[in-house]
Amino acid sequence: MIRKILVANRGEIAVRIVRACKELGIKSVAIYTDADRNALHVKKADEAYNIGSDPVLGYLNAHNIVNLAVASGCDAVHPGYGFLSENPVLAEVCARRGVKFIGPSAQVIRQMGDKIQARQAMIRAGIPVVPGSDHNLESVEEARALAAKIGYPVMLKATNGGGGRGIRRCDSEADLLKNYERVVSEAGKAFGKPEVFLEKCVVNPKHIEVQVLGDSQGNCIHLFERDCSIQRRNQKLIEIAPSPQLTEAQREYIGKLAVRAARAVKYVNAGTVEFLLDQDNQFYFMEMNTRLQVEHCVTEQITGIDIVQEQIRIADGLPLQYRQEDIRHTGYAMEFRINAEDPKNSFLPSFGRITRYYAPGGPGVRIDAAMYSGYVIPPYYDSMIAKLVVWNLSWEGLIQRAIRALDDMIVYGVKTTIPYYRQILASPDFASGRFNTGFVDAHPELLDYAVRRPPEHVAAAISAAIAAHLGI
Repeated sequence: MIRKILVANRGEIAVRIVRACKELGIKSVAIYTDADRNALHVKKADEAYNIGSDPVLGYLNAHNIVNLAVASGCDAVHPGYGFLSENPVLAEVCARRGVKFIGPSAQVIRQMGDKIQARQAMIRAGIPVVPGSDHNLESVEEARALAAKIGYPVMLKATNGGGGRGIRRCDSEADLLKNYERVVSEAGKAFGKPEVFLEKCVVNPKHIEVQVLGDSQGNCIHLFERDCSIQRRNQKLIEIAPSPQLTEAQREYIGKLAVRAARAVKYVNAGTVEFLLDQDNQFYFMEMNTRLQVEHCVTEQITGIDIVQEQIRIADGLPLQYRQEDIRHTGYAMEFRINAEDPKNSFLPSFGRITRYYAPGGPGVRIDAAMYSGYVIPPYYDSMIAKLVVWNLSWEGLIQRAIRALDDMIVYGVKTTIPYYRQILASPDFASGRFNTGFVDAHPELLDYAVRRPPEHVAAAISAAIAAHLGI
């Protein structure tokens, strides 16, 4: 049985995995670079080891990480998300060294990480896919011919892409000619392979994804869907479970599609099958993420299932604890990605010291965070510093609780996306529960909000004004 796990990640997801380990009675090992010496995951884990001075490369060296796992007596490695989580090399190195990888096989990671292979697998399984190329594009001329056939707008995408990178929408042939080499370059720089393909652009779809769990005995279930339609430049901002936009018939249909997709590739562990729902209520397969998702928390809130603990059990060779008919969803949950960014300044990252932090609480409120008062946010990583998750029995109650929780959450020292989320919640279009991926672009007025100044800043300004008036 797994008794000790090396967490091959950092930040809030590393803290999340450590917590799951503690509840299972499993020892945890954290890794960190010099920039993360004072990070919360280092403080929370049972053991912690420095993996070098470079703030990024240490988290990307699969061989060093597995060597450390072996040297520290770990039975398994959990990759979290980001970094090496969808890199088949880490899974392969773990297999060679006799360390369990908490995730799917390297073969499945490689297959589903390649968007062309994934599309082909879904077509064979009878899963609807967006019309597009069935192989990597050889030239801009081939792209132009295919775009003319399926019609504009189209999407140029990196074949091995993820995280919203390596994607460009083209509304005309001129756009296609302008963006082709850019996407090829982005694909090479970001993912190491300058391979791209083309798909028909589904205009303003709803982005719906389904959480699946599969074990090594061949069992596979879904944990219902999440609505990830509120996003900016293909980066998710708010996630909701279940989607307030689906009927029960649609919910049942997409759940079965996701399980069929997972079974088609013999998927083992936790994964997410992502779909687009167009304006004619047609679902299309988009991609499969072969890892834990940032937004797994909302699924946990509506089902009561600890997905990270299930990942560990599955990696240990145990069968799923649940059958599909055992899974129920209760109420609604919403997750806000709290990013250290300035929404009023094109979402520019806002790194620095958190001078004061007040976490929200109360019924139905959960915080997954890696920050604390005095913590210095390094400039080397993703700008997400916390996830605020709110649950309520009704959609209307969820909106009100989320407003209250965002008002309760105070972060001083850096700018965050909190005030922007307050504006979104106040929007009638959002509150109606009817929105799509075009919501953010359609509502630029939501960025026109008054910045709430911390009390100490207000007091300092008043003192300065009084002193100036008195000539002190």
